[in-house]
Amino acid sequence: MNSLIEVFIGCDQQQREAALVLSHSLRSRSSLPISITFLEQPQLERAGLYWREWDPLQSTDFSFSRFLVPALLDYRGWGIYLDGDMLCLDDPARLWALRHNTYSLMCVQHPGRVWGRLKMGGLPQSHYSRKNWSSLMLFNASRCTRLTPDFVNRASGLDLHRFTWLDGAEAEPGALPRSWNHLVDLDAPVSLQQLPSLAHWTLGGPWLPGFATAGGCLADLWRLERQALERQLGVG
Repeated sequence: MNSLIEVFIGCDQQQREAALVLSHSLRSRSSLPISITFLEQPQLERAGLYWREWDPLQSTDFSFSRFLVPALLDYRGWGIYLDGDMLCLDDPARLWALRHNTYSLMCVQHPGRVWGRLKMGGLPQSHYSRKNWSSLMLFNASRCTRLTPDFVNRASGLDLHRFTWLDGAEAEPGALPRSWNHLVDLDAPVSLQQLPSLAHWTLGGPWLPGFATAGGCLADLWRLERQALERQLGVG
């Protein structure tokens, strides 16, 4: 199986810092070669891959463009998609090793919960089944051929995020351990002695005003990661 980890990060123009910190956390912990691609809407538009009009219910540039990953892989091999508001705290090779050819797609299958009205300092919170399942996905690209650019640009948000495009016996995604998509301040609190493999600030992270302490020790770890990135870049 391919030892190069193919990663795609959803990158919102308003929160690009978060995506850069996530990228650094992946590279600094990976025991395998890793390729990281940022899904940036202007580039996807210039490439003729993305032309959807803004949906009033979407909260980021990458709400729908994440489903272009199989097309970007030319429907070959596997790829990992990650929302940009995350921090990797484990070796991403451990996540890569969990991919299984039984499935077209694998994700952390969060249980249903009651969500608030707003997130990220005032953006509307959408409610639907399988919410947050699509925030981290392992795509088996050759089995996701329905996700053509035309389909991704025309399908409803609910059809995309609830995976109704998966067919037949492969219609159920494979399950990944909850540790690989820990929902900060929604899942049970963690400590430095028992950290998740990946933290996800779906409600708003420490790079946003008003969220400096979101996740407690996890927010401190995010700031340490940002400082490490700044040192690498020679800034700060």
